[in-house]
Order: sequence, then C-alpha cells, then structure tokens
Amino acid sequence: HHSPCDSSLPFPVLQATHCQMIKDLSACLSGQNLRVDCHYENRTSNPLTYEFSITKDNRKQVIHSTLSVADNAYRNRANVTMHKNLVCLHLQSFTTSDEGVYMCGLKATNDYTINQTKNITVIKDKLEKCAGFSLLIQNTSWLLLLLLSLPLLQAVDFVSL
Repeated sequence: HHSPCDSSLPFPVLQATHCQMIKDLSACLSGQNLRVDCHYENRTSNPLTYEFSITKDNRKQVIHSTLSVADNAYRNRANVTMHKNLVCLHLQSFTTSDEGVYMCGLKATNDYTINQTKNITVIKDKLEKCAGFSLLIQNTSWLLLLLLSLPLLQAVDFVSL
C-alpha cells in the first residue's frame, strides 16, 4: 500500500496531498562559486516564489528571495536561475565564511501545501565539484524513466518501418 507521497509510484498522484514539494537539495562547487540546487516537483502552473537563506551562528540571513529583501552580505553575489523542476542558487566567490545551513523554501501562489523547505549543511572542504551536466546525475528518476522508455521507443521505431 503506497502513500500518495511515495516517490516510488511511477506517476505521482496529482491531488494536492500535503507532500513535500521539494524533492532534493544539493550543493556543489563550480570554480569559486557555490551552487545550490533545489529540485522540486511541479504540481501547479502557478508562479513560484522562493527564498534561499543561510543560518550561521544561530542567525538567519536571506541570500536571495522573491519574498523578502536579501541581506547586504549576499545581495550582489547571489543570483537564481529557474529551470523546469529546479531552482538554482549561484553564490559567487564562496569562502569558508559562507559556510552554514542553507535553506531552500518554495511556495507556489495559491498552493496551500505546507512545509516547503529543505536544509543542507554546506562546508567548503566537503563540497564536491559540480559535474558539467549534473542534472542527469542527480536526477536518477529521470534516467530511470529514460531507460524504461527505451524499449518503447524501439518498439515504435519498429512499427513505423
């Protein structure tokens, strides 16, 4: 018996159950820059608001957000790119003083799903280098789907000959 939030279901149940919208939060180093990938499951076409923050020494600072003003320390160094199912924070010239607990918070307009935050502890020496095409590596479910669909594609080719 699967719960509606069980990610092993081939097709997620679309009724807005109180699932965690954020699937995965990962961080990596790209040269001198920190990249934090916030993977989410898009269950609505409503506009998405986000907030990236850091907590260090028990103090929360906003790095980049659509909801509030970014902290001075980060305002000119951070930018966010949005892709399908991914909100990506780029922080330039990352140093050990930027270590801490990074949080990604997402909210879709008019979506009442709760608890849309995920944390990751970022320590410079423990960070891996960003792979050139890391979306594929991190997003194994995508690969799995591709592998599952290959026989189908071949079957279709065969029919169309």
